[in-house]
Amino acid sequence: MSRENKTEVLLGIGPGSRLEPSIRAFRTTLTLAQKLRYAMDERLRADGLTTQQAALITVVTAAGKPSLAEAAAALGSTHQNVAQIVAALVRKDMLQVEPDPADKRRKLLSTTNRNAAYWKERDEGDFGAVAGWFGDLSPAEIKTFCELSDRVIARLDDA
Repeated sequence: MSRENKTEVLLGIGPGSRLEPSIRAFRTTLTLAQKLRYAMDERLRADGLTTQQAALITVVTAAGKPSLAEAAAALGSTHQNVAQIVAALVRKDMLQVEPDPADKRRKLLSTTNRNAAYWKERDEGDFGAVAGWFGDLSPAEIKTFCELSDRVIARLDDA
């Protein structure tokens, strides 16, 4: 039995699943997320980075100069967990932490020049890998997948 089929059997997912649809969707999504994270971790490992670290960098880049709390909320993670990720990225000179001029108790996150140069070299290859992982889906299927996922995410955000 292949590894993929073993996972499907053990979790009760896959085409022959007898699970209630929402439970199957949950287990399938969880399995997909774990496999995608593992695949990206493998790509980043040689550079000493993780998918979680890359996700935090993405949030900081998009948000400008978010606080630690804002970054944690965007990632759906705890302040403590994100603080550990920030510390690792500061040591790697990928992020910097500075006091908020309006509130000295708050710390703001920003990316470094080293970070920008690093991703400029990597992005094309990583984007190609991600496209390959979704290569069995048509553009319309990917759009539907994203729309359905966005609805579940919004419902969880409202809960």
